[in-house]
Amino acid sequence: MPAPTKTARRGLLVASAVLSSSLALTVAVAHAAPGPSPSTSPSATPPADMSTVGGELLGRPGTQVNLAGGAPVLPKDLSARSWIVADAESGDVLAAHNAHWRLAPASTMKMLFADTVLPRFPKTTEHKVAVSDLAGVGAGSSVVGIKENETYSVHDLWLGVFLASGNDAVHVLSAMNGGVDKTVREMNEHAEELQALDTHVVSPDGYDAPGQVSSAYDLTLFARSGLQKKDFREYCSTVTTKFPGATKKSKGKSVRGSFEIQNTNRLLRGDSDISVYPGIAGVKNGYTTNAGHTFTGVAERDGRVLLVTVMNPEKQEHNEVYKESARLLDWGFQAAGKVQPVGELVAPKSAQGGAEPGAGTTGEAGGAKGAEKSAKPAVGASAAGGSGGVGVALGIAAGVLALLGAGVFLVNRRWPLPDLVRRRGRS
Repeated sequence: MPAPTKTARRGLLVASAVLSSSLALTVAVAHAAPGPSPSTSPSATPPADMSTVGGELLGRPGTQVNLAGGAPVLPKDLSARSWIVADAESGDVLAAHNAHWRLAPASTMKMLFADTVLPRFPKTTEHKVAVSDLAGVGAGSSVVGIKENETYSVHDLWLGVFLASGNDAVHVLSAMNGGVDKTVREMNEHAEELQALDTHVVSPDGYDAPGQVSSAYDLTLFARSGLQKKDFREYCSTVTTKFPGATKKSKGKSVRGSFEIQNTNRLLRGDSDISVYPGIAGVKNGYTTNAGHTFTGVAERDGRVLLVTVMNPEKQEHNEVYKESARLLDWGFQAAGKVQPVGELVAPKSAQGGAEPGAGTTGEAGGAKGAEKSAKPAVGASAAGGSGGVGVALGIAAGVLALLGAGVFLVNRRWPLPDLVRRRGRS
C-alpha cells in the first residue's frame, strides 16, 4: 500500500501565484469541505468550493503563493494534484496548490492512526496475535510479516507501521484498541479535534475504501500533531531495524529469529535515483491505486523546520513524489522570509481559548507524566530493539514538551514543535 517506492522566529511564508501580492490574507475561516465523496476516485479537476480552514486563499483552486522581492520562483516541473509547504513551528503556509482537495490518502492516513492510538499503550506492552486480529487486512496490502500466535511488543508493532507501512501491524494495534470500528471512530473524532475537516476515515490503515478521503492540508496537520510525540518522532525517523520473525524448532528448542525491515520513505533511506534529503526526519509515504503516490515529510535546515505534503503526481517517473517533495523543500528553505503567508496550519480545538497544547498528555506513548525538563537534546539517540547506527534520523529531544508547557496557547499564533535535534551525518 505505501509507496515502495527552534527557535521562535519569524515565519513569513505562503500566498497566491494567481493573485497579486496586495491581496489581504483571511485566516482560520472554519468553512468545512462538503461531505465525503461516495468514491475515492477523484475527478482530474479540483472542486471550486473547498474548505477555507487556515485561510481563504487555501480554499481556492490552483497555486497560491505570494512572492516578495528576491523570492525564488516555485519549481516549474510540479505535477502533483495537491501539495503544501509550511513552517512546522509557526504554522505559516509558504505556498500551496489545491491544499484542501479531498483525495484518497493511502498510507499517509497512518499518521492520523498513530497520533490517535500511539498514546494508548506503553511501548513495552506485549501482545499475542490472535487470528481475529488480522481479519480484514485488504488484499494486496503492504505487510510487515506478523504471524498468528506469536507475541510482539507495542514497540515492534509501531516500527512495523512506520517502516514497512504494515497494514497487519495496524490491524493488530486496532484490535488491542478495541477493534477497527472503534479505532476508525476515534480517528474521525481526533481529525475533527485537529480541525482536519477534509478527512473521513473508513479504514485505519489507509487502504482504499469508498468515501475515505483527506487532503494535503489535513495530512500536514496530522504530521505536525504527531511530531509533538517523542515516540512518533522516533518511529517515523527510523531507517532500518530488526523485526521479530517466526518461532521455529531447532535441536529440540524453540528459537525465534528476526529479519531486517527498512523504511519505505525514500527521502529518508535513499534509492538508486534519489539521495537522502539533508535534514530529513520522517514522516510517512503511501501508495494505492486510487491515491497514487502520497507523501508527507519534515526536514530541518539552519534552525528552520518545514513540512511538505505531496499528493498524486501525474508524472509516472520513478520516485516522482519524493523528487517533487525535495524540490518543494528546497524552495521553502530558500524562500524563508521572502514570501508572505497565504494561510496557516490551525491549532487543535483544545489548544484554543487559553488551553495549553499538550496539557494532560505525555508526549510519549504510555510514558511518564508531565513535560521533560532537561534543556539539552539527546544527540544520536537510536531506536531500541536493534536499530542500526543510522536508524534514527531525528534525535529525541530531552526537553520534549518544554515549549508546549511554557505558556498558554494563543489562537492563530504559534504551536511550536518540541526542540529538534540536528540529523546525524551518515558514514
